[in-house]
Amino acid sequence: MRSNKGRDTRPELALRRAVHALGLRYRVSYRPLKFVRRTADLVFTRAKVAVFMDGCFWHGCPAHHTVAATNAGFWAEKVRRTRERDAETDRLLREAGWHVVRVWEHEDPLAAADRVAETVRCP
Repeated sequence: MRSNKGRDTRPELALRRAVHALGLRYRVSYRPLKFVRRTADLVFTRAKVAVFMDGCFWHGCPAHHTVAATNAGFWAEKVRRTRERDAETDRLLREAGWHVVRVWEHEDPLAAADRVAETVRCP
């Protein structure tokens, strides 16, 4: 588990490069709500937009999630709890007036960056 990075993954870096190329500036690995211990991958504080890059395995992507061969029950429960936490995070942010953008790691970074830019420029 130690080799699974929490930030600066290839998909996240590709998204950051694409968003930066569109002229947008952001905070990296930032807590949008100080009272909640959840970190967004990209945060646009003025526009109140939080962007999360979700891994297909860890967040249970409907298209690419694979069932673990070893200890399947443990991993299924872990993914279920992660999905619940994601939903709670989205709810808390929306209640606080934030816009949430979730990007799957398999998505095209340029298309995802366009979606982020659209949300930031006209929330």
